[in-house]
Amino acid sequence: MQRLFLALFFLLTIFVPLKAQKFGYIDLNYILGKMPEYVAAQSEINTLAKAWELEIREMNEVVQTLEAKYKAEEVLLTVSMKDDRMYTINTEMEKLKDYQKKVFGSDGLYFLKKKELIRPVQDLVFQAAERVAKSNRLAIVFDKSGEMVMIYTDPIHDYTDFVLEELGLLSNEATSN
Repeated sequence: MQRLFLALFFLLTIFVPLKAQKFGYIDLNYILGKMPEYVAAQSEINTLAKAWELEIREMNEVVQTLEAKYKAEEVLLTVSMKDDRMYTINTEMEKLKDYQKKVFGSDGLYFLKKKELIRPVQDLVFQAAERVAKSNRLAIVFDKSGEMVMIYTDPIHDYTDFVLEELGLLSNEATSN
């Protein structure tokens, strides 16, 4: 009896077709570019970055001016005056470096602001992509705009428009193409 059961189980596993996992891909950059929230967030981030860059440039000009003035007057200065000037230059240079790190460092204001503004928009896309994946029974969804290199992609597996539709961003013009 046990042998019959094992034989039946073996035959069923051989003849029952194995179901392959489905996959699809989306173009995250394209989707984000269609989202007004993302465009507004990106614009705000760019405005802030330009303002911070201007501040850094101004601080750098102060350091360069101090260095040029020091070099021009160096032969006329006493040792203690030279030390004082070099201390001032080094202090300003450290302020500049600290400010650059504070703004553009790995935990800087720029990345925190970007995370604050962009993350909620990305989360909307990820949630929409997850809903599309579940409704289309996809096991894997790739982002073709990311680091991963895709040599060839069959458009039949492109679910970008489904995600745009899920987000309510698909125009009638795009569906007619």
